[in-house]
Amino acid sequence: MQEIKLSIIIITLNEQDLIRDCLESVSWADEIIVVDSGSNDSTLEICREYTKHILINKDWQGFGYQKNLALQQATGDWVFSIDADERVTSDLKQKIQQAIKTGSHIAYEMPRLTYFLGKEMRHGGWWPDYVLRLFLREKSQFSNDIVHERVLVKGTVGRINSHLIHHSYTSLEQVLVKNDKYSTAAAIKAHALGKKSSLSKALARAGWTFLRAYIIRLGFLDGKEGFIAALSRAEETYYRQLKLSYISKE
Repeated sequence: MQEIKLSIIIITLNEQDLIRDCLESVSWADEIIVVDSGSNDSTLEICREYTKHILINKDWQGFGYQKNLALQQATGDWVFSIDADERVTSDLKQKIQQAIKTGSHIAYEMPRLTYFLGKEMRHGGWWPDYVLRLFLREKSQFSNDIVHERVLVKGTVGRINSHLIHHSYTSLEQVLVKNDKYSTAAAIKAHALGKKSSLSKALARAGWTFLRAYIIRLGFLDGKEGFIAALSRAEETYYRQLKLSYISKE
């Protein structure tokens, strides 16, 4: 019987502080594919310790495009997509290997446990946060969205009962940088879909985002970090809508 192979795909940009632990957690796979957007730190040097399959593509056209580029380099029967700030636990490793052997579905999603400023987030909409990461290569692809890309699969999706670790935000500076980056990309995506916004909508959406995360979804149970996380989501929403309102006027 032919051995079933698994490819890991990762896209990177200046991830020297995170990438080693990520790669170490998936070093057991048959193949690791890295597509880098032009790192100028030690990211590529670290990646070369774990794989020779590295492609540099500085022509950034969005997360979906970059991940499809990585997917095109993969040769395994199955693919697991992981971000530099994520980690596969030993239990999840076993569950992935088991899912590949049985092959009951075309793709599998799993819960993701996020750490925000070092705090394990169990409320506020952070948990269980199911993400689809394992899929058959020949029956799947990423949407070409500039941000918030999705895996599009031709078949059924199963669920793995073991979580992926996510070190989402490790500092307040990173929160601010990511909010600016993602709000801009999301505004561009919304504009491309013909959506419009305004100052009043930005304020209303931001207020609702905070209320939902902190009160309705019990974010206050995560302590100080729960408040900061809810406020951060509200800020990202506010600036996304505000940027959209200005883009729409151009």
